[in-house]
Amino acid sequence: MTMAIELKLLAVAVLIGLVQILWGAAAARRQQGLTWAAGPRDEVRPIDGVAARLDRALRNFLETFPLFAVAVIVAYLGGKLGDLTLWGSITYVVARALYVPIYAAGIPMVRSLVWFAAMIGLGMVVAAIFL
Repeated sequence: MTMAIELKLLAVAVLIGLVQILWGAAAARRQQGLTWAAGPRDEVRPIDGVAARLDRALRNFLETFPLFAVAVIVAYLGGKLGDLTLWGSITYVVARALYVPIYAAGIPMVRSLVWFAAMIGLGMVVAAIFL
């Protein structure tokens, strides 16, 4: 049995999330120091610049990824996979992959357009469930 492309794209989205976690943690550790990170972190050390942008990008991913994951799984289990779920999943995953470096670089308008593209992709997968 071959795995549906949408499920493979869901796995790619998981990898995007892992990369975001690791990249953001590395950027924050450069600012906060490894000694602080290894300790109890009782005192809050704020982050700024790229580290803060990576943190916000991760939080944004964590808002949309569960919705994407559930939509893909429901479409798969409901036998609703097709062109809409395929292209929606591709759009979501590609946009989310582009979003992180664009946000980290601080490119404002393009970042918002890429975020919107990811939301369109998510919407396409959800729409397929009801069509």
